[in-house]
Amino acid sequence: MSEITLAKLFDVESQKSDGSPSFMSQTLSKDPQPTSGGNDDGDGGGVPVEEWLPITESRKGNVYTATFHLLCSGLGFQVLFLPAAFAAVGWLLGTIVLTVGFAWKLYTIWLLVNLHEAVQGIRFSRYLKLAIASFGVKLGKLLGIFPVLYLSGGACAILVITGGKTINQLLHIMSEDDTEPLTTVQCFLIFSILAVVMSQFPNMNSLFGLSLVGSVMAVAYSTAVWTLPLANERHQNNVSYTTKDTSFENIINAIGMIAIAFRGNNLVLEIQGTLPSDSNNPSSKTMWRAVVISHVIIAICMFLVAIVVYWAYGNKIPATGGPIGNYLKLYEQDYSKQAACFIHLTFIFYCLCSYPIYLMPSCDNAEMVYITKTQKPCPFYVRMMLRVLLGLVGFFIAVGFSFLTYLAVLIGAVGLLVTSTYPCFMWVSIKKPQRKSLMWLLNVLVGSLGVSLSVLLVVGSALRLADKGLHANFFKP
Repeated sequence: MSEITLAKLFDVESQKSDGSPSFMSQTLSKDPQPTSGGNDDGDGGGVPVEEWLPITESRKGNVYTATFHLLCSGLGFQVLFLPAAFAAVGWLLGTIVLTVGFAWKLYTIWLLVNLHEAVQGIRFSRYLKLAIASFGVKLGKLLGIFPVLYLSGGACAILVITGGKTINQLLHIMSEDDTEPLTTVQCFLIFSILAVVMSQFPNMNSLFGLSLVGSVMAVAYSTAVWTLPLANERHQNNVSYTTKDTSFENIINAIGMIAIAFRGNNLVLEIQGTLPSDSNNPSSKTMWRAVVISHVIIAICMFLVAIVVYWAYGNKIPATGGPIGNYLKLYEQDYSKQAACFIHLTFIFYCLCSYPIYLMPSCDNAEMVYITKTQKPCPFYVRMMLRVLLGLVGFFIAVGFSFLTYLAVLIGAVGLLVTSTYPCFMWVSIKKPQRKSLMWLLNVLVGSLGVSLSVLLVVGSALRLADKGLHANFFKP
């Protein structure tokens, strides 16, 4: 896609909203300048608004900051769903799906990294901007807005639910009697307050410290989860690996649990947007090094958790997935209180540290609306209030819809398009490989498989909900 075409595209978008960009969209310059890390040029070549928004405010990142951002956002708590998925489908299918899924994720990340500066003079530092440039204004927004919002704001609400319930369970483990020191809503509130306070860092690049701590915590609880059963074989006497339910919807649901464990594709462009770039050292080189380093660690954690924990517990693992808290109860029963507390604490700290990273795209969008209206950067107090407001929205969603974790596969099937499908069609649209060439065929095939997988997951999850039912406890977490 040519620079002139892109400029016209974004100009049309601005005109359709009476001269001001619509939600989640900043206008691009008609005369893009070459990318330059030294001048901190943004998407569209030095448009001032880019320097005021939190994602592109600082382009002083490096391979280390990008690595920890990728690790913290990519090694999500969904990794603990993997043993439950293996318990539902068995060794062979579970290993195949996990391996293919990981390779699939790496390939689509490679596509996104190389699409970040696919058009000379323009850096696509936001996923939705790349979707609009690839599919056009209307189709790009139609296809991209809900998955991007779900993977940002929705992920934060689920972190509140998961982190809050884990706090509740930790307090229950530490108490000497069966009384609960705090209610679930109070735990949600404590988690939300801490998370919002930690979200007050000014920009994406400044979250490096949180990403570092979050990465260490994620690796710590993942390692503890698989090393504890490996060191203690007393439970191996009565373990069975027989799959209890071989129905279509159960198998599809298990595949979905593996699929949603692959996180972070929606933040790849945003993380790459924090890196400097020039003609001699494009950001794609630094970003790909960070991707390789982070995903070696992610692969080790994911495969060891899935294989070792399934080996240790077999079909004792709840095959429904469900809240993480139910799964962690295995460690409360089998090991010391200290070990269980360590896993819960590191898990809570990971949730707190990853919350600001997932919230950042929503903060960026909210500040863009303010900047568009006022034509000036957000003052500190406005930025703070916007993030408090977003945190309150996430808290009320968590309290009102605390059963969302049971719908993870159903809703995640829509977000899965961001990971498995859109990057392939974006490559075809922007790079325009020759029709029926290897890259054209590969991306059309992989993208089509991604669409088919998402449809299957929606159908399978719907059938499972129709069969098992759902206890939708609105505003009663």
